[in-house]
Amino acid sequence: MSGGESPPAPQRTLSLRDGVEVGRPVPGAREGFPLEAMHRVTGSARLEGNRIGLQFEGPSTFDRWIEAIDSAERFVHFENYILRDDRIGRVFRDALVAKARQGVPVRLVYDWMGCWATPRRYWKTFREAGVQVRAFNRPSVRDPLGVLQRDHRKLVCVDGTVAFVGGFCVGQEWAGSADQPPWRDTGVEIRGPAAAAATRAFGRIWAEMGDPVPRDLDVDPAAVEAVGTTPVWLIEGEPNRTRVFRTLSLIAAHARRRLWITDPYFVAPRPVSEALAAAASNGVDVRVLVPAHNNWPWVGSLSRGGYRFLLEHGVRLFEWQGAMIHAKTSVADGVWCRVGSSNLNAASLLGNWEIDVGVLDAELAGQLEGLFLADLASSVEIILPSVRPVAPERVRGEMDTPVTSLDPEGSVPERLVGELRQRTSGAKGGSTGWRIADFVRAGSIFGDALAGHRPLGREDRTVLGTVSIGALVLAALFAFVPQVAGWFLAFVLAWLGITGGARAFLAARRAREHDASLAASPSEPAPLPPPDSPSEHPDQ
Repeated sequence: MSGGESPPAPQRTLSLRDGVEVGRPVPGAREGFPLEAMHRVTGSARLEGNRIGLQFEGPSTFDRWIEAIDSAERFVHFENYILRDDRIGRVFRDALVAKARQGVPVRLVYDWMGCWATPRRYWKTFREAGVQVRAFNRPSVRDPLGVLQRDHRKLVCVDGTVAFVGGFCVGQEWAGSADQPPWRDTGVEIRGPAAAAATRAFGRIWAEMGDPVPRDLDVDPAAVEAVGTTPVWLIEGEPNRTRVFRTLSLIAAHARRRLWITDPYFVAPRPVSEALAAAASNGVDVRVLVPAHNNWPWVGSLSRGGYRFLLEHGVRLFEWQGAMIHAKTSVADGVWCRVGSSNLNAASLLGNWEIDVGVLDAELAGQLEGLFLADLASSVEIILPSVRPVAPERVRGEMDTPVTSLDPEGSVPERLVGELRQRTSGAKGGSTGWRIADFVRAGSIFGDALAGHRPLGREDRTVLGTVSIGALVLAALFAFVPQVAGWFLAFVLAWLGITGGARAFLAARRAREHDASLAASPSEPAPLPPPDSPSEHPDQ
């Protein structure tokens, strides 16, 4: 080292009380990572040569999106569960409209249910400027159950060279205002071959609703030049597939030291809870961070219904005390992380179209671990009432994390009134409400309670009481006005019968026409398999 050179600065890490360092990979975790298994559970090949940037603050994240849109030369593909007709929504509308008027193709996908409150005039401006707009899965008499499957993805693709994935929707909540702080969320900026793969993922959802994206706008990930060294798996959630669920289960089984999860609508199916409990029982530091003040209060109550099992097996649960934390992330052993749109509940894991990225990168994982610890500084740890609080592991310079009993203070009516006041006074919106997972959780609590298989905490009693009151109200209505029950049941059965029969008839007719066309031209080659064939998605 020459005299004019200064010695390299030591790498700063955060050390836990037991000597485990956060900010550095767990020894051996990278070398023993299950690469082939990750390929199978995610349904995605490993995409090398990427550069990933972390995003965790709404205003700066939106600035990056706008900069990328303004720089587009070939195309802009924009997909989001929620676009609001507010200040932020109009900023993005103006940016996309301006780019379309420059002659750059712009395609926009929004979810019909997520944008039910967005007025029709908002979309009119897009169409008048030449933006191609498609609403995902409008209610249809032909497909009455389709309303349960939503496009919950948040994806921006520009020119096939840059893509943004995460939990950020387009609305004022994520940017904040003079009197309201922004919601805490997390996303990533992707450059390299994985950005091209994300562009193809947009193309697949676009083709679900009509004509596909023109071939001349296709970008082959293999043809994109490497811009970094980070391997990425693009995890496309689809109805009746369990890619994020299986990915999390694999990571929980593989984790050596720590697995930290942030999730806003944590109503975990039993297999997810068991995977986390098994890891914690084996000595892995498993932590789950959820919002204390959920924008959907009932979801928060349902989430608490699953706390006891996790706490009894050593999983540590924290509730963030800010306005709302909307991030959906996982980070394990300082080497692997997941960021995306998937919530850990049945509706998201089994019923929706979602998009997440799995990243094997110590730098990004270290950043997420640091962000997680920063969030814990604004959180309260939940403990079992029968367990004496134990001082949690501390990071150097970190204050003790407050703890609270699983049974909070105050009666159920008092807390419900408080939740409703917060709901009416805070920002409205969010990415999920009462859906399949919520009713599954309520049904599970109701059944276990009737069978006497579980002790009932305060939150369990809330859900059980709500379900019981609802059942009594329906019983009284049907008893005193049986015609209502009869007509309602007749309407539902007729609707299902007519739509089911019509779909069966149309499917049979299409099959006969297809067989007839094959018989008429037996020498033609067989059609190529669709993008979701076993050859391309090994998780089937």
